[in-house]
Amino acid sequence: MSKRAVRFPRRGFLRRATGALAAPWVLPASAFGRSGSMSPSDRINAAAIGTRNRGNDLIKGVIRNPDVRLLLVCDVDKNIREQRAGECNKSYAEQERGQNITQPVHDYREIMDRTDIDVVLIATPDHWHAVLAIAALRSGKDVYCEKPMSLTIAEGRAMADAVARYRRVFQCGSQRRSEERPRRACEAVRNGRIGKLLRVEVGIGLRPVKPEPDVAEPVPPELDYDLWLGPAPWAPYSTKRCHYNFRFVRDYSGGEMTNFGAHFFDVAQWGIGADDSGPVEIRGKGEFFDGLWNTFSKVDVTYTYANGVIVHGSHAAGGCKFIGTEGWVDAERLVGEPKEAILAPLGPNDVHLFAPKGGHMGNFLEAVRTRGRTAATVEIGHRSATVCHLGNIAMTLERPLKWDPQAEQFIADDEANRMRFRPYREPYAL
Repeated sequence: MSKRAVRFPRRGFLRRATGALAAPWVLPASAFGRSGSMSPSDRINAAAIGTRNRGNDLIKGVIRNPDVRLLLVCDVDKNIREQRAGECNKSYAEQERGQNITQPVHDYREIMDRTDIDVVLIATPDHWHAVLAIAALRSGKDVYCEKPMSLTIAEGRAMADAVARYRRVFQCGSQRRSEERPRRACEAVRNGRIGKLLRVEVGIGLRPVKPEPDVAEPVPPELDYDLWLGPAPWAPYSTKRCHYNFRFVRDYSGGEMTNFGAHFFDVAQWGIGADDSGPVEIRGKGEFFDGLWNTFSKVDVTYTYANGVIVHGSHAAGGCKFIGTEGWVDAERLVGEPKEAILAPLGPNDVHLFAPKGGHMGNFLEAVRTRGRTAATVEIGHRSATVCHLGNIAMTLERPLKWDPQAEQFIADDEANRMRFRPYREPYAL
């Protein structure tokens, strides 16, 4: 194992991000009625970018919704995008909703140029999330973006600022925000059912990662590899680098710390009541291999919040357990002590957390129609991803870090602050 600090220059990012947010906001032609909000009777036109694995799950989540038409599926892999388009059109034909509704496209910019697209579903590798989301927001589209929302802290802040500037609906794919058990567990914590909250144990369930040599291979003819890399540094193609394996390479992902950590640290933030804030001190140590797969394979991170609550993250089995002065509650299983207090109905004066109906995708689509709120807003997604990024930075530097969650910067630590940013490969920019 080895540990190396990685530095990310700031100047180029700031120049591009500032320019991106200076553009005027626009609306798609199909989105709004005369009142300024989407008519409940209007059909939502959607496009999906990134259609393997999780992207296919999102497609399945909308393809049988009678109020949604998936017009475009975009993927840099020709075989996959054509397969997904065929599957969608077969489903539409079986539903007697029309022929050849879904078309495959190669370049995401074709979607941004379409004024009839209302929403964009993003399930690409993490290093593409910010570029795609901000491009969609700028072109007047609402966005569902898979977790982790960002690859860096600076990207997340730029995404949140773009949502506010362009006045769009945004849902981060942190599905536990739409699940009953985590919500009720967090309500129990917020209402003092386990006494004063002292500690939160978060497990991110790391999968075994082995040393993987970086061996160049021929690029498959069906894959636009340069577009797959996008804003990430150029690197030779390898099957071990692409598709699902991107999660183990730092150029494209924060590893399992941001993959599953984005779920379980999000629940911790929810229970603590820190959706617009975060920790003030971070300590961490971790292990990773040299070679291609270089994200942390073992993690041990401790966060301290301003109210004294300690959050400990490790590679234990995935989950989130809240521990208080008078009991505890496991948010994944909704079990704990005192059982009666945890499961007791809420009173009218208790804290009631947002409880969306229709699942996570259903909540997003309803918000698109009504311009209402989503369960996992862009600010929630940004703050929870930031917790994961802070842990990775602390493990990389192997020293205590002081964090100002309001200014979103490290205190008196230039080296750590540079790691909030990463440069983009030309010509990509936010």
